[in-house]
Formats: sequence, structure tokens, C-alpha cells
Amino acid sequence: MAKQKVAMLTAGGLAPCLSSAVGGLIERYSDIAPEVELVAYKSGFRGLLMDYKIEITREMREKAFLLHRYGGSPIGNSRVKLTNTADCVKRGLVKEGENPLRVAAERLAADGVTILHTIGGDDTNTTAADLAAYLGANGYDLTVVGLPKTVDNDVVPIKQTLGAWTAAEVGARFFDHVSNEQSASPRTLVIHEVMGRHCGWLTAATARAYMQRTQHNEYIEGFMMNQELKNIDGLYLPETHFDMEAEAVRLKDIMDRTGFVTLFVSEGACMDEIVAEREAAGEEVKRDAFGHVKLDTINVGNWFQKHFAKLIDADRSMVQKSGYYARSAPANAEDLRLIQSMVDLAVESGLNKVSGVTGHDEDKGGRLRTIEFPRIKGGKAFDLKTPWFQEVMDYLGQKYHPIN
Repeated sequence: MAKQKVAMLTAGGLAPCLSSAVGGLIERYSDIAPEVELVAYKSGFRGLLMDYKIEITREMREKAFLLHRYGGSPIGNSRVKLTNTADCVKRGLVKEGENPLRVAAERLAADGVTILHTIGGDDTNTTAADLAAYLGANGYDLTVVGLPKTVDNDVVPIKQTLGAWTAAEVGARFFDHVSNEQSASPRTLVIHEVMGRHCGWLTAATARAYMQRTQHNEYIEGFMMNQELKNIDGLYLPETHFDMEAEAVRLKDIMDRTGFVTLFVSEGACMDEIVAEREAAGEEVKRDAFGHVKLDTINVGNWFQKHFAKLIDADRSMVQKSGYYARSAPANAEDLRLIQSMVDLAVESGLNKVSGVTGHDEDKGGRLRTIEFPRIKGGKAFDLKTPWFQEVMDYLGQKYHPIN
């Protein structure tokens, strides 16, 4: 049997699984194929193009268990699309006239890599798919196996992506503290902006986790610290639309009655309306290498603040974002179990020369398998008919309308 050499990289945004997934891959290969050489490319596909890598030493293998305790990525991330040649040239990752896919393929071949593990979201794994297709079409003998991470939980056809459960739990913990700001001043509007470009799963799951976290609180009757202060009064997702005037009337009634209003908002909620509004005003909306609108330039939470603060007569309003806090956390128990099962399958698939992305395949009865690269897509919408989401909306007493 030919000597195997395994490389790994993490790419895209952070999620509470990257460190643990890297540690898990190192542990699993060390357990069942200790003779296999391991390397990691620093800062994702950028490191692959630039030949920046980390040799995984014996000491690193022995201490890999420590990586399960941390968030972030021990090998660094970046956002690079190998098929966007112009962007790669502009950033100095390849020279003018070079094909980034070919540069990446030749680097892997020169390094003697036989198995490449990519840990990332839909952009990372569609880029990995492009690379795998190029490798296959050009005679490179290399297996590519991806692991799906994204706090948005929006990868088709994967039931649950790595890191999303943790992000929801940590986001709820974050807002449990922030919600106390309602007691700082009368008629306060607090908006919790949660990550989620096209998919509202994380916002909905964070709201659910927050409700579960606070529903059994014990309060002293007569004080302002009560269940109403801890309530969520509105939940807004990319998959739903609402009547601004009707919502303003509903929320103003809550403000008049309690003295505070709390909203949970996906960072992609109403994004089309906001982009259209900006472009109609002659403003250029910035986009990244993948063509996505740069959400940090849109500020959906601020848009909600601007419109609702006036409509409900708030004396004080604020936007708090849990995104970076939540996505940088170490994996929780639920994610650690999911990571282990996906890592084990990824290693098995790599050694058996089966390329694809590990995950519970929704089109195959939710079975954990290595899903074919061409079937991996981003932008999966949150299913508004999900039973637990129906329970959340019933509890809130909020009317919503699906976007068709």
C-alpha cells in the first residue's frame, strides 16, 4: 500500500467546532493509522496557495486532546475562492496568468498529500468540490473529504452542521446578561442581532435556548426584574416578512404596558429591502469574493433600531450582536459528539478513497454518510414548519408570514 500523507485546513468564518475537529482528526489518525504523516495548511486555502503549513509533530499528536477545550482555529482561517482568479491575483495569492486550482493541485502533489480534509461551510466545501473535480479531471490521485461547519446550519442536504448547537447555546447565554439592560432606563428597546445571512435557524434556535434558559427563573413580586423583562417580544428571520405598521402597533402596546421591548433579529432579515434601499439612494453595496453582500456594511440590527425606535416611542435603544462571541466558543457536549462521529467517518472515507462531505443526509433518511460534492449547496432556508419553531412563535404570540 502506498504511503499516505494527510493535510487539513479550516476556512471561512469561525464556528465552535474548528479546534475540536482538527484535534479529532489528529487523534483518529494517530489511533488507527499512526504511520500516516499529518500536516495542516495555515489560514485555509490561502496557506495552500502560499505554501504555508504546519507539520504535526509527535508532541502535537500527544496533546491533541487539548484542542477540544478551545474555540477558534488552531491552524487559522481565510476566505478564498479558488475559481475566482481575479480576486486571488488581486490579493497576491497567485501570479497573473496562473490558475489557482492548478497552483493548489500542484502544491498538494509536490507535498505528497494523498488525503485533504477541508473543514468549513458551504463556500469552503463547494471550493473543495471545485478542487476535487479539477484533481480528478487532471489525473491527480488525491481524496478530498470535507467536514461541514457553519453556525447558520444552512448547508444542503446536511441535517446539522458542526458548531450550530453551541452557537445557539452561547448566544442565549450572552443575551441573558444583555437583557438586564432593560432595567437601565425607561422605555428601552434592545435588539439582539444574531448571525444568519440567508437562514434563520440560528436566530430561532438562540431564541429557543434563551427561553429555555430563563423560563424557570424565580422572581420577587413587585420588583422590575420579572418575566416580562426577560421576554422576547419579536423574532425576525430571512424566511419571514411582516407588516411594519402592524408590528409597530403591537410593539408599542408592549412598550406602553411594560416599559421595554426586546427583539431577536437575524443579520439577514429584510436584507433585500435594505440593499434595495441603499442602491436606490445611489450607494454601492460591497460584496466579498463569493459575491455575498458584506453584512458588516449592511447593519440589519441598526436598520431595525432606526425604524422601530421611533415607531414605538423608545427613549433609549441599542443593538447587541452575539455573533463573534458565539462563533468563537469551544464546542459544547452536543457538538463534541457530532464532531466525533463526523471525524471518524471522514478518516474512514479518506483512507478508503471516498471523496465528499460527511453529514447526516436529509435525502437519505438522515443517515450519516459521505455526501457527494456536487450535492453540497449553501443557502438552505430554515423550515418554518419545524415543530419547536411553531412552539416558539406560539409562545411569543407573534404573527409571521413565510417568504415564498
